[in-house]
Amino acid sequence: MQKIISAIKKETVLFIAAVFALISMIFIPPSVQYFSYIDYSVLVILFCLMVVVSGLKKLGLFDFLSQKLLVRTKSVKFLTVLLVSCVFFCSMFMTNDVALITFVPITIVIFSLSGHQRLIFAIVMETLAANLGSMMTPIGNPQNLYIYSFYRLGILNFFEYVLPIGAISFIVIICLTLVSQKGNVEITFGQKIGLGSVKKSLLYYVSLFLLCVATVIHILDFRICIAVVLAAILIVDRKLLKQVDYSLLLTFVCFFIFVGNLEGIDAVKNTLSLFLNGRVFIISVLSSQVISNVPAAMMISRFTTDARQLLLGVNIGGLGTPVASLASLISFRLYSKSKDSAPGKFLRIFTVYNVLILLLLCVIFLPSHLL
Repeated sequence: MQKIISAIKKETVLFIAAVFALISMIFIPPSVQYFSYIDYSVLVILFCLMVVVSGLKKLGLFDFLSQKLLVRTKSVKFLTVLLVSCVFFCSMFMTNDVALITFVPITIVIFSLSGHQRLIFAIVMETLAANLGSMMTPIGNPQNLYIYSFYRLGILNFFEYVLPIGAISFIVIICLTLVSQKGNVEITFGQKIGLGSVKKSLLYYVSLFLLCVATVIHILDFRICIAVVLAAILIVDRKLLKQVDYSLLLTFVCFFIFVGNLEGIDAVKNTLSLFLNGRVFIISVLSSQVISNVPAAMMISRFTTDARQLLLGVNIGGLGTPVASLASLISFRLYSKSKDSAPGKFLRIFTVYNVLILLLLCVIFLPSHLL
């Protein structure tokens, strides 16, 4: 029983998705039609991106870039700004969760060794940066990839939607980061990281990454992408297949089934479509606080044609509660495992800054929406 409870806590969103899917099966019994619910291109692209990014991380690319950026940093204020900026921009291409997995451990080591007390503040700002920076590209997070694929958005339309809010978000985060305490810090790395011995492998994985990007922007068919990436990984390093977050892929499948069944119930479909009319943004924000922004995007998308409101709603809605974005839970777990951690204090500071920026962005966005 204890193992089951532990598994549910570890994969809460997957558990919720599975329960929703099972309940919906009562109204729409399982059939061959279920296969038509699934957006296979989203699953394929997610899988390919996770494998390729794992390969780049294994080669030490992200550690190398981090070392190059941080090695000459002395000021605590500048260090925090630099770390937050790195997370913001890296999350656009390596996804928000990978950006946090890369930079939060580095942040913990640096601040622990230097004895400074603003570790929680730095990690909270990095988490905000990851969730908002990842909004800026179709591959930055799962909800973007899903919405971009589901609505068949053009890349120019996508950037038109997200760039204004993304730019404002970056300015707000940097301004808040600049109030961090003054002081100096000495950063030392135990071993200098180089990429000389892995240049060929690096070029190999970068080529695969570009292949994934070409698939995302509809230049390449997803079936070609999965065939090439899977063949390449099986030849070069099949162990990377263990690094894939299969629980996230299964969560997508469960929500595809749940939402597909909801669409099959005319009364529910008509009621939800009517309720969402003119309220997509605010409902996206609020629902993200409870069920996380990825499931919220998948559920709401089937009942509205307003891609812009949904895109901004679920991305801004990634702020707020710790469960609003799966990436936030990653940074919390990483911090909680560090020496002398104070999880309660972390959650208080996390909530204050998240709610503050969430409300600010909602206030900025809502006037233009209501015009």
